[in-house]
Amino acid sequence: MDLTLLYRGPLASCDYDCPYCPFAKRRDSRERLRADRESLERFADWAAEQREDRLSVLFTPWGEGLVRSWYRHTLAGLSRLPHVARVAIQTNLSCRTGWLDDADTDTLALWCTYHPGQTPYGRFLARCRELADKGVRHSVGIVGLPGHLHHARRLRADLPEHVYLWVNAAEGHAYTDEEADRWTAIDPLFPYSRHPHRSAGLPCRTGESVVSVDGAGTVRRCHFVPAPLGNLYDGSWRAALRPRPCPLTACDCHIGYVHLESLPLYDVFAGGVLERIPASWPGAVAAPAQRLTPTPP
Repeated sequence: MDLTLLYRGPLASCDYDCPYCPFAKRRDSRERLRADRESLERFADWAAEQREDRLSVLFTPWGEGLVRSWYRHTLAGLSRLPHVARVAIQTNLSCRTGWLDDADTDTLALWCTYHPGQTPYGRFLARCRELADKGVRHSVGIVGLPGHLHHARRLRADLPEHVYLWVNAAEGHAYTDEEADRWTAIDPLFPYSRHPHRSAGLPCRTGESVVSVDGAGTVRRCHFVPAPLGNLYDGSWRAALRPRPCPLTACDCHIGYVHLESLPLYDVFAGGVLERIPASWPGAVAAPAQRLTPTPP
């Protein structure tokens, strides 16, 4: 089967100090970093040994993973495995890009976020251009705070046309139609992010072909539903895979609602679900208006 795994280990430290992030500038102890490395290596060993499934893996650390050598090594290694269809990570792109020379860029992809005030604009843009020069699939995004609007417009003007620039609705921020229109002019898919999506009782791919894995190997249907399905390393999770409706009232995070079957996002992002790249970018700008209408909150 085609199986997607969302991996999040113990790592919770970041080199940035974003005011909208609870993990900004958090320091992990040596013991926690060691545990994170051991957990990641165990997961990578498991993935390398699999032959039953075609795997796609998205690393979604609470902190910044690519500043740690073990994440760079793991992504490069997994990208070269024949049964891994895609391996990607969410990153602030603060890490140098030389490590990508050891990766298979047909398989590896990056989901990059620009955080104004945390890094010089020119440095971030230069890293994006390095990714383009190396042929690395990547999307670039920003949080849709009012003070970020001019940064987003500048990014859209400076990035290559083929690079998708996404906008995440800021948590707890309500957008007027006029404000939403400004962000939609930058990211035509912003309406999907503007409101939480009603999900209670609706079918979702999580728990069937998509699962979340933590550092201990505990498998859940997604990061947002705490009930365990089993453990990755003893195989107990496989018997729990089946179609099931979402037990939550709403889903407001892209890595969750992208898997809702009530939304057309597997078609919109076909071939680029994990790295958040639309199938026909920049053609996605011309997508029918009804496909850009989110489920009412």
